[in-house]
Parts: sequence; structure tokens; C-alpha cells
Amino acid sequence: MAENNKKPAGPEVVETTDHRVSCDGGGGALGHPKVYMEMAQDDSVQCKYCDRVFVLKK
Repeated sequence: MAENNKKPAGPEVVETTDHRVSCDGGGGALGHPKVYMEMAQDDSVQCKYCDRVFVLKK
């Protein structure tokens, strides 16, 4: 039996120029409710539903 040594992929990272972002999980009806997140003084924010990370483009 062959072993699968692949590590699971990390969360998707999306670069943005805005401090306020929205996420619906992508995939249309297969996504999640649309949520809006504010980075405030941080350089990133993570979606609580799908773990997608939004990073402020420098």
C-alpha cells in the first residue's frame, strides 16, 4: 500500500488593497453566507467560515 506523504493545503490567501473585505466562500450556492470583515490596524483578516485569509497588498 502506497503512503500519501502530501501535506494538506493551507488556507487560500487573497491579496487586497482594501481594509474592508467580503467573503462568500466562492462556489456560488456551495459557499457560505456573505460576511464582511474589517482589518482595522492589522495587515490581514481570516474568514471564520472557510479560513480564507485576506492580506493587505503592500
